[in-house]
Amino acid sequence: MAAEDLRVRERLERDGVLYEGYHPTMRAVHERNADRLAEIITRHGWPSPYLVGPEAAHAAWLVAQHAISRPALMRCVLPLLDEASGVPRAEAARMDDRIRVFEGRKQRFGTAFDWDEHGEMSPLPIEEPGQVDRYRAEAGLPPLAETIAENRRWAEREPRPLDPAARQAEADAFAREVGWR
Repeated sequence: MAAEDLRVRERLERDGVLYEGYHPTMRAVHERNADRLAEIITRHGWPSPYLVGPEAAHAAWLVAQHAISRPALMRCVLPLLDEASGVPRAEAARMDDRIRVFEGRKQRFGTAFDWDEHGEMSPLPIEEPGQVDRYRAEAGLPPLAETIAENRRWAEREPRPLDPAARQAEADAFAREVGWR
């Protein structure tokens, strides 16, 4: 499932359409994978590294992280990540931030980024900016300044949105449509 997700993402990026909103092909892959992961969790519980190995466990996390049109699944997965043995704390931190952002709340670990009003890739609002590096260290994440620099280097290949306000309105409409808000 994770390999298919990444293959489709690469193809859409190559075709130049990945960053034009939530592409229907990408959404279909995410939803199909989310439904399958939900079945796996129902039958076997969270596929932890001790159960399926680290590579497959990380793939399950990636599928869950991309299940953005399935709020109930993502909310269900977060405590499973926290409870499962061998799951890197950084994966739970990223899931927590993603859920918070989709719910319209400030993130805790500073892992969610988007284009800011100055046209730079920046972290979305953080709940406790003065504590973020401590929370990141506890989760096994590097300091926020390092992640900002890395994300800005990565973002050089991504086209900046022509209309940031329209992009945000589209994201807010999606969040309402699928039940985040």
